[in-house]
Amino acid sequence: MGLFDFFKSKPVSEQEQYSLEKGLEKTKESLFSKITKAVVGKSVVDEGTLDDLEEILVSSDVGVSTTLKIISRIEERVARDKYINTSELNTVLRDEIQTLLAENNSSDFRSFEYGSHKPYVIMVVGVNGVGKTTTIGKLAHKLKQSGNKVVLGAADTFRAAAVDQLKLWGQRVDVRVVAHSMGSDPASVAFDTLQSAVANGDDVVIIDTAGRLHNKIALMNELTKIKNVMQKVVPGAPHEILLVLDASTGQNAIEQCKQFTEATDVNALALTKLDGTAKGGVVIGISDQFKIPVKYIGVGESINDLQLFDKKEFVESLFKS
Repeated sequence: MGLFDFFKSKPVSEQEQYSLEKGLEKTKESLFSKITKAVVGKSVVDEGTLDDLEEILVSSDVGVSTTLKIISRIEERVARDKYINTSELNTVLRDEIQTLLAENNSSDFRSFEYGSHKPYVIMVVGVNGVGKTTTIGKLAHKLKQSGNKVVLGAADTFRAAAVDQLKLWGQRVDVRVVAHSMGSDPASVAFDTLQSAVANGDDVVIIDTAGRLHNKIALMNELTKIKNVMQKVVPGAPHEILLVLDASTGQNAIEQCKQFTEATDVNALALTKLDGTAKGGVVIGISDQFKIPVKYIGVGESINDLQLFDKKEFVESLFKS
C-alpha cells in the first residue's frame, strides 16, 4: 500500500462543487476574457492564435515550461486534425491540461482515513503569510469531522502570534494543542506533541513549523532535527510533509516550492487563497513541474472551504461555461 492509497474515492458534493467553481471565478474570468480577445476575427487555430495562447497561459501563472508543453500538445493536435475551429479551442485546451495533470501519477483524494499509521503525523511547512496556520486549523476540522482524534503541535516558536493563532484554532475546532513558551526548541515541542498523542491514543498529529526562508541550509537543518526527534517517538514520522503555498503569489509560489523541496522531503502540497486571485493557473504549473501531489486547495474563507484536490474536477470547473 502506497502512502496515499488509504484515500477512498467518493463523489464531490454539490456544496463542494459550488465552492470550487466560486473559488475559481477570478481565474476563469481572466483566462476566458483573454482567450476571447485572442480569437476575435479568427476562424481557425493558427500559429498566431497559439502564440497568443502561450502568452495568456504564462500570464495566468501556469509557468513557462508547463505552458510550452501544453502548446506543443495543441500544435500536434492541430497538425493531426488539420482543422480546428477557434470555437473548439477551450475544449482542446481543457483536454490537454487534463491529460497533462493525469500524467502526474498522483491519486485524487476524496476522504481521509489514517490507514496503517497511528498516529499519522503531518509536518506542515511554508513561509509566513501563506495561510499555513489557517490551513492547519481547517484541516484539523476536516479530520475531526471524519471521526479522527487530532492534536496540534505549535512548533513555530519564533513568533508568539503563530502559537496564539494555533491555540485559537484549537479552541475553535475543539482539538488539543501542545505548546511551549516562545523561543523554545521547536524539536522539543514536536517530541512532546507526539508523546502526548501516543499516550492519548490520537489518530492524527499536525505539527506547525516556523515559516522562515532565511537560507536553505538553516531551514534544512531545522526541519531535519524536528524529523529526527519525532522518529524517536513514532518510527517513520512524519508520514506527510505538507507544503502550504499561497496561489495568489503566482510564480513566487513556484520558487518557494523549489526552495522547500530542496530543503526537505515534501510529499504533499496545499494551495491557498485561490478565491482571491486570477492566478489559479499556478496549480497546473506546480502539479506538472514538481510531480508532488496537490492534496488540498483553499477556495474561500469559510472553515469548510479547504477542499481535497481533484484534478479532473478542478479543470472541469475552470472551463465550465
